[in-house]
Amino acid sequence: MTDALIIDAVRTPRGIGKRGKGALAEIHPQQLGATVLKALAERNNLNTADVDDIIWGTSSQRGQQAGDLGRMSALDAGYNVKASGVTLDRFCGSGITTVNLAAASIMSGMEDLVIAGGTEMMSMPNRRTPEDGAPIMDNGNLRLRANHPQTHQGICADAIATLEGISREDLDALALESQKRAAVAIAEGRFDKSVVPVYFEDGTLALDHEEFPRPQTTAEGLAALKPSFEALADVPLDNTGVTFRSLVQQKYPDLDIKFVHHAGNSSGVVDGSAAILLASPKYAKEHGLKARARIVAMANMGDSPTLMLNAPVPAARKVLEKAGLTVDDIDLWEINEAFAVVAEKFIRDLKLDRNKVNVNGGAMALGHPIGATGAMLVGTALDELERRGLKRALITMCAGGGMAPAIIIERV
Repeated sequence: MTDALIIDAVRTPRGIGKRGKGALAEIHPQQLGATVLKALAERNNLNTADVDDIIWGTSSQRGQQAGDLGRMSALDAGYNVKASGVTLDRFCGSGITTVNLAAASIMSGMEDLVIAGGTEMMSMPNRRTPEDGAPIMDNGNLRLRANHPQTHQGICADAIATLEGISREDLDALALESQKRAAVAIAEGRFDKSVVPVYFEDGTLALDHEEFPRPQTTAEGLAALKPSFEALADVPLDNTGVTFRSLVQQKYPDLDIKFVHHAGNSSGVVDGSAAILLASPKYAKEHGLKARARIVAMANMGDSPTLMLNAPVPAARKVLEKAGLTVDDIDLWEINEAFAVVAEKFIRDLKLDRNKVNVNGGAMALGHPIGATGAMLVGTALDELERRGLKRALITMCAGGGMAPAIIIERV
């Protein structure tokens, strides 16, 4: 089995994901994807006819994001028509999954040059939401609902915090730390190596910096925010009278949910895109591409669909076992801050040094463009390993339906 090497990683800044308000809101998603694909080709002098495949993550494949966004973005970027493309959906885990599949195709010897990545325009109209009249995950499938009740992810986060006895104060403290770390990272230019600007069609600048962070955040400000999901918990989802709260209580009838998540300790709604270039050692050597890292191990894990945010811990344990490594062998950790409880539980369960986790802030400060986030986190981890002169990073994230992909990368 050959190695899968990471040659380069690029991403856009994250723009606020509100229709008509965010800097990227009027950019076509194919054009956003084309931005990172074009940058990857230019930075590495790629012959795009050599690209075996482009594996792209997009969770809401509706409207302008439908129709194989990976392939369309590559065509828009001017890639040779020989560069094929596919688009997949593992909800929030899509971006890591694209990297894992790209690596697997290279490690198997079937392909030599693959691009992984993703795009998500959270500002897009017609996104799938609870207001569509059914839970996001089961889409009105009553048979599935009876076997695996799946609630809104925010309510799921509150249920997990209640079951784990994690207080709002602890979650707010983690959110505040995320903002502080992101502010330092931005001020010190830690993201500059990978971030590429986005332009409108007329050539004027759309965005060249992170739009979402709120460095002015304080503990007092977070404490004053109202919980986001309590009002949603008892809204009937359909004519059966089922609510999100009742879905949780099908599995946990005695659970009295404490609503502790709000806009400040949940991931930000943003637009963004990212791409990772992977190659076989043979191709890299023959074409003068310098490897930055190699893929050590990959894993996927399923867990409770009702408590659908809990899979990252078992996914991390699984990928460590596959790699023959322990927690102590990992220098940096990236766990997506979908909600504060996900990262907090991850740190507690694995007994991690907090100074090694999300060292440049996370999605609570920077935002979470669903299908792109995983690829962004891989690039962020790689940049930080290089900046600090460290060796290994483990990246994972929760995904809808109770899943988590995970990956370990190692500098070369």
